[in-house]
Amino acid sequence: MTPYEANPRAAEVEAFLARTPFAQKLGMRCDIRGDEMTAVLPFSKKLIGNFTIKALHGGAISSFLELTAMAQVFLVTDLARPPRPINLTIDYLRQGHAKDLYARAYITKMGRRMASVRAEAWQEEKSKPVTALMAHFMVGGD
Repeated sequence: MTPYEANPRAAEVEAFLARTPFAQKLGMRCDIRGDEMTAVLPFSKKLIGNFTIKALHGGAISSFLELTAMAQVFLVTDLARPPRPINLTIDYLRQGHAKDLYARAYITKMGRRMASVRAEAWQEEKSKPVTALMAHFMVGGD
């Protein structure tokens, strides 16, 4: 079974990422299985923020998490377009090393007008997140 058979929105999520210039600049991609999505940010030298310690740039990590959260909401809803961010909070928990970064987003509450989402990014061990996001997105009431 392909991801598209399991969730017909998977192709729309991938199209959203393909037409988002910043997602393309980051090199972000996603692996969709049903209603679960794992986003991947492949390591690239352009993502280094501190060359001395070879740490990923915090802006690249936070943008990756925001896009992951938006894509997850878009995946599990019938929205005509991706949700719009209202606010977000980023917690930098560990140094992001010069390695691939993975992320998952979880919808904690889906209302008629707003969605609350949390997301975590990790590198080698999912139990040791590098960064966490808490965000609210507008999903209705245009």
